[in-house]
Amino acid sequence: MSTLKSKKSGASLRQRDLFGAGDDLPEGFVYQSELITPQEEAELARHLEGLPFEAFDFHGHLANRRVVGFGLRYDYDRREVLEAPPIPDFLLPLRVKVAAFASRPAEAFAQVLINEYRPGAGIGWHRDKPHFEDVAGVSLLAPCIFRLRRKSGAKWDRRTIGVEPRSAYLMTGPSRTEWEHSIPPVDLHRYSITLRTLRSRN
Repeated sequence: MSTLKSKKSGASLRQRDLFGAGDDLPEGFVYQSELITPQEEAELARHLEGLPFEAFDFHGHLANRRVVGFGLRYDYDRREVLEAPPIPDFLLPLRVKVAAFASRPAEAFAQVLINEYRPGAGIGWHRDKPHFEDVAGVSLLAPCIFRLRRKSGAKWDRRTIGVEPRSAYLMTGPSRTEWEHSIPPVDLHRYSITLRTLRSRN
């Protein structure tokens, strides 16, 4: 079970692993440990090793993490969502598990983005693009610190969550639209599999 700390209140509480995470979590943020088994994790990692990862390119700036995406992709130059290679078969059982965790149809998760973090790699503060709606993530191989923040007047509300291997998180509602998130540089090699639903145009 992970410890959640609120930098604003100084409080520390124990986060429940199944669905009903602590009251201090941002609204719409849900965490579940052990979504997959160690055997499933090892099999996924074996498949991921063979994927064509490339350094994340943000308007010509190459980040220290590597990515590969399927289903849909966001084009930063055109600022729109485009088609990407189809989601590989080996990821479909994971999508089913994530969909059950999120109470969504599996097909609703139309995009899969895989991040590879080597030691020293992280990701800065950001919100996922508004073209997407619900965001779920599965962590593989090593833990990380998942940080969230939201502007509150002249200060920031902050939360810090320990994300364990094989666990999953879901961001909907305010946690998705009002809070930014980031991951500081990691100590060990890890993968993050992010699944997103597409926002309705209506």
